[in-house]
This record gives sequence, C-alpha cells and structure tokens, in this order.
Amino acid sequence: MAFRSAIRNNFAFRGVFQQQYSLFHSNARVLAPKVVATRVLPQHAQARLKEQDFELVQWPEDSLMPRDKLLSDIKGAEGLLCVLGDKIDKELLEAAGPNLKVVTTMSVGYDHIDLATAKKNNIKVGYTPDVLTDATADLTVLLTLAAARKMKQGIRAAENGEWREWRPNWLCGYQFAGKTLGMVGMGRIGQAVANRLRAFGVNRVLYWGRSEKPELKGQAEFASMDQLLKESDYVVACCALTPETKELFDYEAFKKMKDTAIFANSARGAVVKQEDLVRALQENLIAGAGLDVTTPEPLPTDHPLFKLDNCVILPHIGSATIEAREVMGDICIDNITSGLKNEKLRCELNY
Repeated sequence: MAFRSAIRNNFAFRGVFQQQYSLFHSNARVLAPKVVATRVLPQHAQARLKEQDFELVQWPEDSLMPRDKLLSDIKGAEGLLCVLGDKIDKELLEAAGPNLKVVTTMSVGYDHIDLATAKKNNIKVGYTPDVLTDATADLTVLLTLAAARKMKQGIRAAENGEWREWRPNWLCGYQFAGKTLGMVGMGRIGQAVANRLRAFGVNRVLYWGRSEKPELKGQAEFASMDQLLKESDYVVACCALTPETKELFDYEAFKKMKDTAIFANSARGAVVKQEDLVRALQENLIAGAGLDVTTPEPLPTDHPLFKLDNCVILPHIGSATIEAREVMGDICIDNITSGLKNEKLRCELNY
C-alpha cells in the first residue's frame, strides 16, 4: 500500500511540476521583448538576428514596409530596426507606446528619424557609422571617374552600334593628374575619397566644412565655398544634410564652377537644388555630374537628369558591398540587444 501511495504521489508531483513548467515557459514567451525589423538583413546578420532572445516581427519582402503595417506592428514593441526609407516620425514613435526603448537604423544618416520625439520619450537611437566609409568612398571615386570619362555615353555607343573606327575627338573626357579636387565635407568619407583620388594624380585638395581640421595641414587646404567652386576641377559632395547644406549646390553655385568641372554627389540628394543641376548641365555650365543620391528616391524614370548624356546616376548604392552590409547588420543587432537591456549602444547617437 505504501508503495502504491508513493507511486500515486510521484505522478501527482510530476503533473504539478509539468503544469508549472509549462506555465513558466508560456509566461516567458509572453514576456519576451518585441522587436520590429522593417527589412531582412544580409545572410549572416539575418541568421544571428533570428537567434536572439526576443519576439521578432520582421517584414519579409525586399521592399518598403507598408506604412499601415508598420504602424500596426510597432504597437507594444521595445525595439525597432529600420532603414533610411522608413519614416520614423512622431506618429510612429507614439504608436509604439511607452515600451519602446531603442530605434536603430541601418545607415549612417538619421534624418528620417524624429529625434525630438525620440528624446522626449527617452528612446535610444543607434546608427552604423564608420563601417561604410570604404564602400562609399570607392563608389564616389567610381562616379567621379565615370562622369569625367563619359562612361555613360561610351557604354551606350558600344551597345547601339555607334562604336566605329577610332576617332581623335570622340568621347574625350578629362584626366586627374595635376588637377584640383574640391571636397565639400571632409569627414571620414571625404578624406577617404581624397586619398583615393590622390592616387590618380590629383595634386591639390581644397575642402570646405564647419571648421578647419588641423590634422589635415599639409595635405589639404581649408577654403571658402566660393574659392573651392571657382578653383576646383572636381567638386565632390560628402557632407551631412543640415539646414546649412540643404540645396547648397544651386544655380549660382554651378555658375561659379569651371565649365570643365565634374560634380559628384554621394551625400544626400537634398544638398543639391536638382532643377538647377539640370539647367547647369543643359547649359554646359559644368562638364558632367555623377550622382548616387537624388530627390526623390527613387528618381522617376522620366526625370530630365536621365535624358542627359553628361549625367551618370546610380540608385543610392554607396554602402552596397557584402562586407559593409554584414557589419551594418551586426551593429544594428548589437544596438538592439544593448538597448533592450538599457545599456549603452554599440553605436549610439548622442543628441
């Protein structure tokens, strides 16, 4: 009898234990922090994201997450992983509710995030600086070279049969040796671009920005914007978008440039007054332009810039290397996990 009683008690204990165990894990799942990701990350970063100990709500398409879907999914979230195309405004941040602790963007730029509302609600903001310096600098040089050597016209000529016998004056562009480079914005990317173009023979570098950089003495000259525009053979925009730089490149700016000058922009589309750039290229005020950024993005396919032979346009792919995007994904994951713990982010915006 005692043996049977012990067996019954043991089964009863195991039943109670299993119920408590199931209840514990059910509660654990409910209590797991909710994180919304508006994109699928690169392969290795995506695998790591799925291993994290939080409830992941992720938009699976390779496209912009619909606004109404994002507004719905963000409710109750503690973390948000977004990209440049997502509008992280007051409406969205308030729709999340009081639990939202951290927003991280897979970009260096953060002008798509309402920082005032984030600060008001004590939301940490993360971003991905530094890691895309080389990728963006490489592409900026590519754009500058492509515009200088009339690559757009050359590719079209090879494709449509215009390529005939050798002609002394056909598709002649410009070299870099002995020329002057004007950098508008001399941060990490600007310096990387200047270093690369020196290897092509550029022998003088002017730069304009918020202040002179003593560490660049002997390598580059701090100049006024007027001096830079008038004296540079190549003008490259690598500056942040601020009230001071918005539409900095307008018709008056292009009029000050040499008619042989090449303009390249890998910063933000809004640093250029775009209709003025169209006019400047049509009137041959400058020789050509290379753009990785436009306003809006994507640029409508019937836009006048696409019709110009002296304008090369890429679809904002400055950071588009496997190496850069994987590291950007890793930084975002680190930012999210730290933010959920109320710890300092790996790359935190101080605002």
